[in-house]
Amino acid sequence: MIDIEKAKKEFKNYVKNYDPEDIQISLKIRHINRVTEVAKKIANNLNLSKEDVELAELIALLHDIGRFEQVKIYHTFSDSKSINHARFGVELLKEGLIRKFIETDKYDDIIFNAILNHNKDKIEKNLDKRTNLHCKIIRDADKIDIYNVLITDSIEAAYNGCSVERMSNSNLTPEIYRQFMENKNIIYKDRKTDADIVVGHLCYVFDFNFNLGLEIIKNKRYIERIIKKMNFKNEDTIIKFKKMQKVANEYINARLNTVNA
Repeated sequence: MIDIEKAKKEFKNYVKNYDPEDIQISLKIRHINRVTEVAKKIANNLNLSKEDVELAELIALLHDIGRFEQVKIYHTFSDSKSINHARFGVELLKEGLIRKFIETDKYDDIIFNAILNHNKDKIEKNLDKRTNLHCKIIRDADKIDIYNVLITDSIEAAYNGCSVERMSNSNLTPEIYRQFMENKNIIYKDRKTDADIVVGHLCYVFDFNFNLGLEIIKNKRYIERIIKKMNFKNEDTIIKFKKMQKVANEYINARLNTVNA
């Protein structure tokens, strides 16, 4: 029912409509391809059926489909400065684009709900069990590769044009630090600096549904490497990020040790 290889070919054809030299377009294509592989890995790790493994791949392939028009029109990945890319992507798919990737409408509701929920603070309630599962898979797969993007791509590409110098000279807002340390979460509208945005990414570790993602983060030392890459200059900011790194790693170890006990 799901021809995932055909869907991947259609995705390649779709992105030909956008400038491959644009660093944001290039970043997003690579991100989507990797998220698709990670989603497949998570689904297989959960011992799901072939159908659900391929459905997880398809959702991952389409989860950021709204990003391309977002960049073309608004020249940013910032939803707060443009449009909600998840909702916009679902609108595009519902207009008929979805049929390029899969002929049947059997999975449409699951696909649309998973995309709509992949960038929300929390998964909405009252979804059926299968839909909820696929929401969890795409959220974890997306977060895992966002960490990868922050390590492998330039700060300018990953942080919407922020220069290396601007990031390194950025200071941490006390309120954002307090929220992280007390709640292991932050209120996104309270972010004021580039350093605050980095904290928002560190918070991802507290929102993983499956331990496979945490294992990858630990094994690849993503938390330490992200903080090191930012090369903060302010001594107070450096100290606070070290403390947040410790909290994040302690949480990861506690989660993994609980399962392995």
